[in-house]
Order: sequence, then structure tokens, then C-alpha cells
Amino acid sequence: MTPSRTQNHRVSRLGAYVGLIKPRIIELLLATTLPALFLASGGWPNVWTALATLVGGAMAAAGANVLNNVFDRDIDSVMPRTHGRSLVTGAISPITATALGIVLSVLSVAWFAVLTTPLASLLTALAIVSYVIGYTMILKRRTSQNIVWGGVAGCFPVLIGWAAVTNSLTWTAWTLFFLVFFWTPAHYWPLAVSLRDDYAAAKVPMLPVVTTPGPVIKNVAAYTAITIAFSVGLYWVADLSLIYLVSAVALGGFFAYSVYRLSTVVKSEPDVTYLGLTAPAMRVFQVSIAYLAGLSLVICLDVVV
Repeated sequence: MTPSRTQNHRVSRLGAYVGLIKPRIIELLLATTLPALFLASGGWPNVWTALATLVGGAMAAAGANVLNNVFDRDIDSVMPRTHGRSLVTGAISPITATALGIVLSVLSVAWFAVLTTPLASLLTALAIVSYVIGYTMILKRRTSQNIVWGGVAGCFPVLIGWAAVTNSLTWTAWTLFFLVFFWTPAHYWPLAVSLRDDYAAAKVPMLPVVTTPGPVIKNVAAYTAITIAFSVGLYWVADLSLIYLVSAVALGGFFAYSVYRLSTVVKSEPDVTYLGLTAPAMRVFQVSIAYLAGLSLVICLDVVV
């Protein structure tokens, strides 16, 4: 093998591993950890504590994502969106991926125990178990509410961030937890609308697979409203400023308007198919990410300014 081919092979191999850990999901999880670190610290968090928490959180999420890929490789082989993943193509073997996932998961729990607090370590272990066993192995293939209860795993980073600083949990931490909990279905179901045919082919009972557009959009709207309510409630629970409150309402209005536009399509076209909802649904999905990222940023700024 020539040097150039060897280099290309290494790059391709590295890309396969990067895809396996799902870095975009990790980025979003870490974005929710930051406001917890700032709020728990009452200002700028200790640099080393913050760094340890973010690195440990990235390891935990990476390990859980790898194990999710191992278990879901039969589903991934059916769906066009995921049939190119490394475990499906054979670029990485299931044994190698399983070993990597376990090592990263165990290492992350030990990392938090040594560098932060016992509670943060315990919560990290619970988050991994919740995602790998609770969501991936049990709920995902059995109930249309999989993303609701399975989404609990995605709420743990705020608790872990808080516990890494204080080794305790307060009402503020739990308010952040439930904000992310109710945000998750409002964020993910619009994506599931766009990917309905994929999930149907793989026999994954996502809500858009088992019911018509109307009930799905109503659920998205309900979860969005509750998410916004928790974001406003955080103003009182965490004793934040009026600037935060105004920002939270504005961001919530932006999020709610995107959901409203999606609902108007269903109301104006009662017989609309999921295919006809793809564009507005993806718009909601993208706005939901911007909403959570924006809210996290506003919280951090409000604490330090």
C-alpha cells in the first residue's frame, strides 16, 4: 500500500469512529450542561471543574452513542439515512465497537468520580444505563412514546453539570431537567415526521408512524408550550434578571411560531400527508435547536453579567 493510500485509509478509519460517537448529539448535550455549570457556580465556573465535566460528559455520551449504534445496526441497515454507518458497512466490527463503548462509558464514570463529585459520577452511570438499556434496548422498539421516556437520558447532563459543582441537586437543577425533558419530544417528533418512512420501514413505532399528522402536531404544540412555561419559571426559581425573562419569552415565541406554522398546514389541508409536512417540520426541528442553544447562552450570560 502506497503512503498516500495508507493516509487515506487512516483518515477513512478515523471518520468511521467519529461517525460512531455521533458528535452532533454530543455538542447539543454539552450545550445544556453549560448553563447548569454557570447557575450552580453563581457565576463563572471553576475552569478545571468545567473542563472535567465537559470532557467527562463527552466521553459518557460517546460511549452511550457507540453502544446505541451496536444495538441498532439492524435498524440502521434498513433506513436510507443510516445505512452508510460504519457498523452497517463493516468498516468497524460490532466487537470492536462494543469494547469501545464499554471502555468510554466506564472511563467516564470513573473520570467524574475522581475529578468532580460522587453524585456526578452516579448520575453519569444512570444516564448511560437509561439511554443504552432504557431507551435503545427497551423503549425505542416498543412504544410510540419512546422519545418521551427515553429522552430522560438526554436530560441528565444538566443534573450532572450541577452535581459536578455542588455534589447536590436543587429546584433550579430540576427545573432545567424538566425544561429539557419537555423540549425533547417537541424537538424530535418534527424530525421523525421527516423520517417517517425510514422508521416505518425499520418497524420503529415513532409517533408519526402510528398515527396521523393531526395528533402528532398537537403533541408537538403541547410539549413546546410546557417547555416555554418551564423556561419562564426558571426566572423565578433561579432568581434571574428581567433580561433573561424577556429573552426567554422572545425565544419561546420564535419556537412557538414555527410550531404554529406547521399546524396551519395541517389545518388548511386536513388530508395532508407526512411528505407534505417535511419542509415545515424540519423548520421546527432546526428552530428547536436554535431555541435551546440560545436559551443556554442567555442563562450563562445572565449569571455572569
